[in-house]
Amino acid sequence: MPAPRLVAFDLDDTLAPSKSPLDPQMLETFASLLEVVPVAVISGGNFQQFEQQLVSPLRRRDGLRLDELHLMPTCGTRYYRWDADDWALQYAEDLTDDEKVRALAAVEAQAKAAGYWESETWGAILEDRGSQITFSALGQSAPVDVKKLWDPTGAKKDDLRRLVQAELPDLEVRSGGSTSIDITRKGIDKAYGMQRLAELTGVALQDMLFVGDRLDPEGNDYPVKALGVPTHAVEGWEDTDVFLRALIPTLRTV
Repeated sequence: MPAPRLVAFDLDDTLAPSKSPLDPQMLETFASLLEVVPVAVISGGNFQQFEQQLVSPLRRRDGLRLDELHLMPTCGTRYYRWDADDWALQYAEDLTDDEKVRALAAVEAQAKAAGYWESETWGAILEDRGSQITFSALGQSAPVDVKKLWDPTGAKKDDLRRLVQAELPDLEVRSGGSTSIDITRKGIDKAYGMQRLAELTGVALQDMLFVGDRLDPEGNDYPVKALGVPTHAVEGWEDTDVFLRALIPTLRTV
């Protein structure tokens, strides 16, 4: 494909280990990319997670401009841009109170029935993120190595996603991070977020590049691929770092 005019990323297991800050090497590479092309991050985490993993480390770098960084937490159901000295919310596709209640009840009931409701956890299993309900089997703060052992093939998440989707046909249920599933309004997923990004930036979808670790049909990155956006699949931040180190020099010459 021609050189992308905008590069978009998933966050967990693409730019960083799940719920963890970017590795210093990845942070340097990401900052170098941001110097030559607009960058978007669209992932299931809430804005506070984006701040902890990505934004705060970037802000400690002197001279780095953030006005070409597009933040789209909760699978693109929210969109933030840098405005002078802070992040400004551009839109939010929040769930109604009824949708939240039904989503929370459905995912808890199905997880317990399927044997996926764990007794030893690190933080809350269920989280209301306003525009998204998130189930994290081991809690929001579980260690990365423990998460990897819980569902190494993704079979548990995919099974739970199908069970919950059957109970909530009017909502969107997607497999999220290493131990999570996400529930949003119907049709409000990463494909929706990318379409809105194209509208608001003026960059056509075919001129973007999306990098993610869950581009398989069960994953929450797949709607972007199905939309026709050029994509690149990775299996962790190390893959992403290698890919970007090869991509950035080509962008500097455009």
